[in-house]
Amino acid sequence: MSLSMYEASIPVLARMLNNLSNILKKAEANAQARGIEPQVFIESRLAPDMYPLARQVQIASDMAKGCAARLAGVEVPSWADTEASFEELQARIAKTQAFIKGIDAAQLEGSESRTVVLKMRNGDLSFSGRDYLLNFALPNFYFHLTAAYAILRHNGVDVGKMDYLGGV
Repeated sequence: MSLSMYEASIPVLARMLNNLSNILKKAEANAQARGIEPQVFIESRLAPDMYPLARQVQIASDMAKGCAARLAGVEVPSWADTEASFEELQARIAKTQAFIKGIDAAQLEGSESRTVVLKMRNGDLSFSGRDYLLNFALPNFYFHLTAAYAILRHNGVDVGKMDYLGGV
């Protein structure tokens, strides 16, 4: 039996969003235990030209909901990127989880050959659904999730590989 587009996307995105949520919970607890204002973590970045933690989480959310919607052939929800606290970031992750879990396997049938066009500043990018998932959506999703993890790890939050991977 072959791997379906649904199996390669929705459960993967949902699992990693759950792991991100758990990492953020650890970060919030760590800030409290160390007497660090949570905003320090929320606004932290790895390099001056990189996005801070809050934006990394927002983009990971955007990649997940955008991937699910585009593969299902439905409109991508548009949400304001106003989250500025752990509570708000957790709510964003929960809203993303609810949206992607509302996409069922039947909606993704045949999506490997569906044309996905992204409007970019420098022009349109066009993919088959398969190439979009494997070469754009998942790599971008993992990049921003990893950046969020690395920001927190860099700031002394006690997270490790198994927090990133979750229960394997």
